[in-house]
Amino acid sequence: MPFSIVQGDITRQRVGAIVNAANPALQMGGGVCGAIFRAAGPRELQAECDAIGGVETGGAVITKGYALPAEYIIHAAGPVWQGGGSGEEALLRSCYQESLRVAEENGVGSIAFPLISSGIYGYPRRAALDVAENAIRDYLRDSESDIDVLLVMLDCGDILAEK
Repeated sequence: MPFSIVQGDITRQRVGAIVNAANPALQMGGGVCGAIFRAAGPRELQAECDAIGGVETGGAVITKGYALPAEYIIHAAGPVWQGGGSGEEALLRSCYQESLRVAEENGVGSIAFPLISSGIYGYPRRAALDVAENAIRDYLRDSESDIDVLLVMLDCGDILAEK
């Protein structure tokens, strides 16, 4: 059950599934969401997302990976940062754990996450990284899962230097 933090482009990861930092409506957005849609094939991916209809904040759903090297995309809707007093941490934690649960239900052996909610949703990056690490480690320990997990960031030097 290896867990690693790496710098790179999530759309190029050769894993069973990548996680999209989705919006609840499952519409193509900006940031990592837009990059994933563009790399996968926006028309086909949007059509499948439209058929699903949406995902609750803190939840996760799965689609095909289309033109990505990953077989699947797991769409996790993170919380918008509102100062930390509106249940954001629990919702963010749920994104990671629900994504891992969905991956395992679908026989995915490896998964790559972005740092969910840390872009346009405004979650402070250092706090988002702490939640991600704890949620992933707790899931792997509690489920005795053997899934390989990557946390992929375009630029992780500044945030890791803060540790």
